[in-house]
Amino acid sequence: MACHVQGIAFITGGASGIGKSTAIALARNGINGLALLDLNLPLLEDVRCHIRSEYPNVDVEIFQVNVADELSVETAVNATVKKFGRIDIGINCAGISGNPTPTHQMSLDEWRKVIDVNQTGLWLCQRALIRQMLAQESRGIRDGRGVIVNVSSMFGVGGPPGPFGIPHYTAAKHAVVGLTKMDAKAYARDGIRINAVCPGFVDTPIIKEQIESGTMEAQFQMTPVGRPAQVEEISDVMFFLCSTSSSYMCGAALVVDGGFTV
Repeated sequence: MACHVQGIAFITGGASGIGKSTAIALARNGINGLALLDLNLPLLEDVRCHIRSEYPNVDVEIFQVNVADELSVETAVNATVKKFGRIDIGINCAGISGNPTPTHQMSLDEWRKVIDVNQTGLWLCQRALIRQMLAQESRGIRDGRGVIVNVSSMFGVGGPPGPFGIPHYTAAKHAVVGLTKMDAKAYARDGIRINAVCPGFVDTPIIKEQIESGTMEAQFQMTPVGRPAQVEEISDVMFFLCSTSSSYMCGAALVVDGGFTV
């Protein structure tokens, strides 16, 4: 079954990695408009230029946004709706890893920095998206009022090996799965579908640095496929969840980790 999308998509973390790759996948497969959010404005501009060049029929707006700031999030949602009239797809990719520090050595500031972005920031975006989707008309039984896809992690469904020392990241990504399931049930009958993707190690600039330093080899040995995911292998799953091909999925947390958590 071929997947297809239409309407307007709102993507946090859209300047790089999974967010950028998902934006391109949506542009390639029928999306009409994109609102891309990130702190890194120059990278966002690069993504906008690329999409406009490759897919000139797709209208792209960019917003420099700190997802942990309530006003910043609300302003971006309102500006997107003013420009496009509605939001059909909300994708929450923005997140940070934080420094690997075990709990007994972690400061409160370290903890709060990751929780504020990965947990509270995602909730702020989801709240704003749900409010907008509740206010707009349904587009039918399979499209509904809108769909939200959250990026969690394989460490949102299980703990990492002890030496990793990422309690803040692990706690936040578990919270993303919990929030996804909670709100998926709460708003399903309103025509809003909410699901999550739980990626494993993905070939991004951060992972590349760790690969080159040799610090990731042991983790790849623990992954049955023996390598990190290409970013498109994650964004393809994101795209599927955005499309009507997944219209009966609600509250799912799809693990895409090369078998790491098996």
